[in-house]
Amino acid sequence: MSSASVIQPGDLALAPGVVLIDCRFSLADPLQGQALYRQGHIPGAYFLDLNTDLAGPVQRYGGRHPLPDADGFASKLASLGVGPDTDVVAYDDSRLAFSARLWWLMRSLGFKPPRLLDGGYQAWLALGQEPELNDAPAANACAPVSGSVFSGVCDIEGLKQAQQRGALLLDSREERRYRGLEEPIDPVAGHIPGAINRPWQGVTSATGIVGNTPQQREHLGDALDAGELVVYCGSGVTACVNLFSLALAGREAATLYAGSWSDWCSYLDGD
Repeated sequence: MSSASVIQPGDLALAPGVVLIDCRFSLADPLQGQALYRQGHIPGAYFLDLNTDLAGPVQRYGGRHPLPDADGFASKLASLGVGPDTDVVAYDDSRLAFSARLWWLMRSLGFKPPRLLDGGYQAWLALGQEPELNDAPAANACAPVSGSVFSGVCDIEGLKQAQQRGALLLDSREERRYRGLEEPIDPVAGHIPGAINRPWQGVTSATGIVGNTPQQREHLGDALDAGELVVYCGSGVTACVNLFSLALAGREAATLYAGSWSDWCSYLDGD
């Protein structure tokens, strides 16, 4: 059974007891997600911030969104009442860009992966639903899982070893960034040698509706046939959308290069 699944906005009312998590965020304005949450969210939803909850502190190496501390992340989930077997639904308004990061983190820790809201917050609003303006309700915290370790992930040394084994690298960024024609964020343009390009936006429609299994397989193409597959993007966030796509297409065995391009190019100066 695939670890990846979506839930339709109209079915939320049929899923009592789920923990809702709002993952909205903007890379251009890191405070926007919290502001949007305060302006309105799905009733009962909690908010997790990409920079402070779904990523760890930025260091010299490791990329712009390094993984959070595993035990700290598990404790944060526990504070929201999320244990390893809790039903969770996550959403954003960015075509899974940030909710898929939560999906990957939870799956990587061995938690039951959240279902992602098809079409995101805007699809829920389109049903005529009334957003909640209040702060999140008090959570029924549970005991945190200790000794947690992220699986299915590699750093730059693990990437090099995978390359020596003949692994296929899948770059999830937009084609212009992959081809080195533009680079709006990182100091170096281009891609890791040998990588193929499957832009993460191909997983959904422009409005965030997730493609069906044949569409996911068409998006991924021959990447599905690779013996070993390592997926990256700019900083390890939108690569999770392609990892979600892989799981929808029936391929669970793929590795996230967590630091991604922002980590890889940080070694090019030779320091």
